[in-house]
Amino acid sequence: MQLPSFAGFDLSGKRAFVTGATSGIGLGAATALARAGAHVICAARRAGPLGELHAAMEAEGLSCETQELDITDVDATRAAFSGLGAVDIVVNSAGMARHGPALDTTPEDFDAVMNVNLRAAYFLSTAAADQMIAADRPGSIIHVSSQMGHVGGIDRGVYCASKHALEGMVKAMAIEWGPKAVRINTLCPTFIRTPLGEQTLSDPARLAWIEEKIKLGRVGEIEDIMGPIVYLASDASAMVTGTALMVDGGWTAE
Repeated sequence: MQLPSFAGFDLSGKRAFVTGATSGIGLGAATALARAGAHVICAARRAGPLGELHAAMEAEGLSCETQELDITDVDATRAAFSGLGAVDIVVNSAGMARHGPALDTTPEDFDAVMNVNLRAAYFLSTAAADQMIAADRPGSIIHVSSQMGHVGGIDRGVYCASKHALEGMVKAMAIEWGPKAVRINTLCPTFIRTPLGEQTLSDPARLAWIEEKIKLGRVGEIEDIMGPIVYLASDASAMVTGTALMVDGGWTAE
């Protein structure tokens, strides 16, 4: 009997590009990819945190470089990818939220959220895919979406709109780029303890409501997303594209 082979989760020899890499889920993604063996290009808007991240990565013996980038600048994003050389993995963790009642949403709020969560994600995807296709090599693009891309949420009209749109965008791009061996998926976490998330989780009443909705009975930690990121980045998920990996503790199961 011949046993089946398994590609595994080793990312040695791969090059990854991570946006929003200096905090929260982006930091977890960059760290997980580097520890799995990838050379990680960590992108964010501010030089200070990027320098701190680079030093921490080097101290652990991980392979990385940093790049200042505001992904809402489409021309700068395209220029960044044209100068990167071959990239095998792209993780987009940059995001924005302006929560509040839908009746209070201003056009400025709407445009700000959509500009980061949808417009920037769209053109980041096309820049990455264009580079991967031109290099004639398989690639994996991963967008950090949300469970709110699949359900509604209190005071989250604009945020939910942006994430539902992101989910549809990824499905369409997966159809287009599948024949070119470029995979694109979303990772959909529940509430995760991050500096941004603490604004919600610090409210005892809101935290109790959240924990009641999560079937596993707790909010997520950064460590909860690290394994799923490596899975979607690696050849272990070679047959996975155009889909959403839920890391929501069962929130959307009902």
